[in-house]
Amino acid sequence: MKKISIATFLLLSTFLINAQAYKGKGDIKGQVGANFQDGGNGIFVSSDFGIGENMSYGFSANYLLSLNGTSIDDAKFGDRIDVKARFNANIGNVFNLDKAMDIYPGLDLGLRNFGAHLGFRYFFTDGFGLFTEAGMPIASYKTKPLGYEKLNNQFVFNIGMSFNL
Repeated sequence: MKKISIATFLLLSTFLINAQAYKGKGDIKGQVGANFQDGGNGIFVSSDFGIGENMSYGFSANYLLSLNGTSIDDAKFGDRIDVKARFNANIGNVFNLDKAMDIYPGLDLGLRNFGAHLGFRYFFTDGFGLFTEAGMPIASYKTKPLGYEKLNNQFVFNIGMSFNL
């Protein structure tokens, strides 16, 4: 039993050593997870394409599946969805983090606002990891969003799985 435990530990350690959260130019990531915000919860998907040692661009979308509150119960499909183009600065290596970890602050331009996000990825294997990300609007297209206009136009928190593609 002891030999099996040691072998399992060594095998898992090998996966951790080979995992790399951001490889630079040509790197492609896909993420899928849950989106949490005031008034609703939903799904989040994103993709990132490496264009340099510490830069990537990509796209993200989220759709709110459940809504809370009486003022937004009649929100239509267009009120529940948001699509964004994004730019990331992948700076895990700047902080000398393990190569399986990446911190990525960035900017995004979406259907509802111009915003910023800060994310963290950790890869367990070369192809699979977890991520967490927080985002907020810097400038909303509506001066004072009300009711369903606040959906996807406020502080959001995402958490889920990350994949090397």
